[in-house]
Amino acid sequence: MGIGIGIFLIAVGAIIVFAVDVDIPGVENFSLGWILIACGLLAIILALVMNQQRAHTSHTSRVEERRIEDR
Repeated sequence: MGIGIGIFLIAVGAIIVFAVDVDIPGVENFSLGWILIACGLLAIILALVMNQQRAHTSHTSRVEERRIEDR
């Protein structure tokens, strides 16, 4: 999920920086686009780090055996 959000933020940021010339009051398009690109890269890096940590966990299984004795 994090990788998809990161790619989406990078795409939206690149569109704002390179393709769109919209005048948003109080916000510069160039800065907003680069901030979105940086947030997208950060989201991808964090998702990859989290997945890497998750891959190094070990799981142990425990099986209990119960014997019923005849009396």
